[in-house]
Amino acid sequence: MADGAFTYTDGRVEPGETRNLRYAISETYLGDPVRVPVTIRNGDRPGPTVFLSAAIHGDELNGIEVVRTVAQDWPDANLHGTLVCLPVLNVPGFIAQQRYLPVYDRDLNRSFPGSRSGTSADRMAARLYDEFIEPCDYGLDFHTSTRGRTNMLHVRADMDDPDVARLARAFGSNVIIDGAGPSGSLRGAACEGGTPTVTVEMGQAHRFERGFIDRALDGVASVLAEYDCHPAEPVRWPGWRTVVERDQKTWLRADAGGIVELLHDRGDLVRAGDVVGTVTNPFKTETVRITAPFDGLLVGVLENPVVYPGNPLCHLVELDEPTIRAYERVQSGTMPERP
Repeated sequence: MADGAFTYTDGRVEPGETRNLRYAISETYLGDPVRVPVTIRNGDRPGPTVFLSAAIHGDELNGIEVVRTVAQDWPDANLHGTLVCLPVLNVPGFIAQQRYLPVYDRDLNRSFPGSRSGTSADRMAARLYDEFIEPCDYGLDFHTSTRGRTNMLHVRADMDDPDVARLARAFGSNVIIDGAGPSGSLRGAACEGGTPTVTVEMGQAHRFERGFIDRALDGVASVLAEYDCHPAEPVRWPGWRTVVERDQKTWLRADAGGIVELLHDRGDLVRAGDVVGTVTNPFKTETVRITAPFDGLLVGVLENPVVYPGNPLCHLVELDEPTIRAYERVQSGTMPERP
């Protein structure tokens, strides 16, 4: 991009130009192309290249509206650099409204950076990665929880990498869960390839949830401000923040099969010993209580109220007392100072 143009196979987008395209990454049984929608917005002033991707799992819809809004509704004025907007990565899964690639039952988000001579999923991943991920300087990959669960908005990032940590903090979420992306994930492959990338988790599958979408759009604006893509925008401070390491989180699991009643919702603070929920049999003659092992925040909770023994009920992350006090001030309407 020495001349400021964004190039891909068979095309280029000049500075000051926006292009919508349907890019072929595979074929159906009938030999018809499988096309991924892509919008490339190239500002008329130089700056970094940032990709925004969603629906790598075909039933994760919230991120689609985030990426689509940035691609089609945000004004071009004051855009420095290039936005590569990929609202639906897993087109076959999206059409079938299922998480994985249909027929093959493969997870596209375990196939990156892909291979031009590998499986169907590998080949799709390779086309996406080579054309639209690898050329970028930074990336935001939007997800939701899997079916039957829901998450509060949070970021997942490898905080040992200072470039990734800067990106994660710039998004402005309250919770950052530390850890490298799983092997084969878009995030992991992009970071290994030199493109700092974070995952943004929010809400549940099969839904457009306006509150999450709007908050995520604020996060995108904050990231673009941090890297001078939109220099006039402020970098967002969420009021409180915690970075969660591996030993500061746990899944609370059912110790019995039955019907669940959760007493707290995603985003709620619980104290050690609090009853988070109960599991009862159909007659309510036996009750198993699930208690919090430490003070923390419910990042994710079950939506489907039936479980087998061992099924996850809640994703709990530990908070220290200063963070709890900051959380409580925000909940009461008082915004703490940035530390």
